[in-house]
Amino acid sequence: MTDPSTPQNASAPVVFFDRRELEALLRLYGRMVAAGEWRDYAIDGLKDHAVFSVFQRSSEAPLYSIEKRPALARRQGAWAVTGGGGLILKRGHDLAQVLKVFERGRFAVVK
Repeated sequence: MTDPSTPQNASAPVVFFDRRELEALLRLYGRMVAAGEWRDYAIDGLKDHAVFSVFQRSSEAPLYSIEKRPALARRQGAWAVTGGGGLILKRGHDLAQVLKVFERGRFAVVK
């Protein structure tokens, strides 16, 4: 019998970013904020993946989502950058390599 005072998903593990990964994501976010491209972010830790979403305005849908999916680590790579429309822009095994999609000169926001 379950205890009614505890939530059903309290014991379910949650995927989240480790300190090194968060440092890389927040460093990128800081550069993009300084460039005037991004203005807000959200972090979600879910049952099967973690998501770092970036926004141009907090009231809109995310411009990009950087996802960590450990279940795909052996096949396609645990990391993916997804555009606002759901298109996967880059996927890989190494976070630093996947974040290179945002390097200056290779990628620009079209207004």
